[in-house]
Amino acid sequence: MAKINRPHHMVAAWETSNRVTEFFFENLPNELWNEKIPGAPRKTVRMIAGHIHNARCMWIKMIGKNYGIAPPKGVDRRIVNRRSLLSALKKSNNTMIKLINIGIDQNGTLGVDVPWMNMPKDVTHFICYLIAHEAHHRGQIILVARASGHRLRPEVTNGIWQWKKRHKETSTKFVNRDQ
Repeated sequence: MAKINRPHHMVAAWETSNRVTEFFFENLPNELWNEKIPGAPRKTVRMIAGHIHNARCMWIKMIGKNYGIAPPKGVDRRIVNRRSLLSALKKSNNTMIKLINIGIDQNGTLGVDVPWMNMPKDVTHFICYLIAHEAHHRGQIILVARASGHRLRPEVTNGIWQWKKRHKETSTKFVNRDQ
């Protein structure tokens, strides 16, 4: 049995999750972007969308400084639109891949010294944390859409679960160097 090229699969998992996030915002109806969040009336769906990119930038800034990697520019959560968000997500995705590869090259460890960080410092936990964070916010937006009478089309809500299809839409190609 051939060995699995695990590091490559970790990057592929991140890229697939990123593609799911892009797919979601590509297909989010225009009327939802300004929808208020129940229980947090000063926040909108637009602000959650921008937060996803800005959270990536925060992690890149904290960890990347140890490796000479600068974060991409954040977005203004109050005015971000689909086009600027998708462009920003592409930039933060590419920078995240650099960080993931650094972690892989360092035996799976990232040099993170953040007192409040409540997860192990390995790259696998880091990827899982980021994927869970973005999935949480996609779910939050789906719930807001339903609660506000703007139920999303099944192609969108089902599409975020089509990871095989989303993976095929990424640039990642599996190469098993151990065969």
